Amino acid sequence: MILKCLIIDDEPIARKLLQEYIEEADFLVLSGTAENPLKATGLINKLDIDLIFLDVNMPKMNGFQFLRSAVKLPMVIMTTAYGEYALEGFEMAVVDYLVKPFSLERFLKASQKALDLYILKQQASPEKNEADHFYVKCDGKIERVQYDDLVYIEAMANYVTLYTLNKKLIVYLTIKGLQEKLPVDKFIKVHKSYIVNTTMISNIEGNMLNLNGTKITVGQSFYDEVMDKVLKGRLFKR
Repeated sequence: MILKCLIIDDEPIARKLLQEYIEEADFLVLSGTAENPLKATGLINKLDIDLIFLDVNMPKMNGFQFLRSAVKLPMVIMTTAYGEYALEGFEMAVVDYLVKPFSLERFLKASQKALDLYILKQQASPEKNEADHFYVKCDGKIERVQYDDLVYIEAMANYVTLYTLNKKLIVYLTIKGLQEKLPVDKFIKVHKSYIVNTTMISNIEGNMLNLNGTKITVGQSFYDEVMDKVLKGRLFKR
């Protein structure tokens, strides 16, 4: 799940810091910036923005005036040097309120709240369609990964490597965080360091899974659950 972000702030230094913070979050991507709300209005729909980082004190139109005048907006996280505006911000249903200078840790906490809210809205929507893919940030690019192409995932400390039919992607993400993105009917954790696509299993020999020519060991504590899921499903290639 990737949130497309827009920064609205009249201070170049503030915009640069937010951009650097956004690059640190694997679930955020910066789609645009604006020096004031008047310049941002057209970008919101054009870029299909999910989340706005909105400064309060700006010339011509401040952040609160912008919120009151807008008919429909994506999620908003407010940023300002003045903590006394926080109550007003929450009364206007912003996701969070960051008081400058704020740390990367505080920024990520606010952004995670936005992501959690976005996921809840998606799950509650009767028009939501099941996606056949997800996105990850890798080497400064947003990569689309098809579930059907993903063979297995290997964990390495705070990184995971995604092995697809066509490429290998190294992503700054925990295996737990990635597992939450995957459909449970297709993927299963077979070892503390491995998640596999069950539809890619061609055969099992003892505690070894053969996936597309790669052999992966099933951890002892995972064995019963893995065997139960594999043997009960239509999972073997003929």
